Amino acid sequence: MSVEEQVKAVFKKVLDINPSEIKPNEQLGASLGIDSTELVEISVGIKKEIGVALADSELKKSHTFNEIIKIIESKK
Repeated sequence: MSVEEQVKAVFKKVLDINPSEIKPNEQLGASLGIDSTELVEISVGIKKEIGVALADSELKKSHTFNEIIKIIESKK
């Protein structure tokens, strides 16, 4: 499974959304309505499922899904 597929699975679990709703270059807050609590849950899910720890500040700076993927890939 690719990093993108793994992260989509985390988003699906945390946000209860269809992965097809995730637009790679759209602002996460605007397109998916992600709040700070959900960001923490996403961070925990990524650590658990992928084994990469993301600081809350990294997730907050990552405005798009693709930016999150790039950060994870740089840490693997």
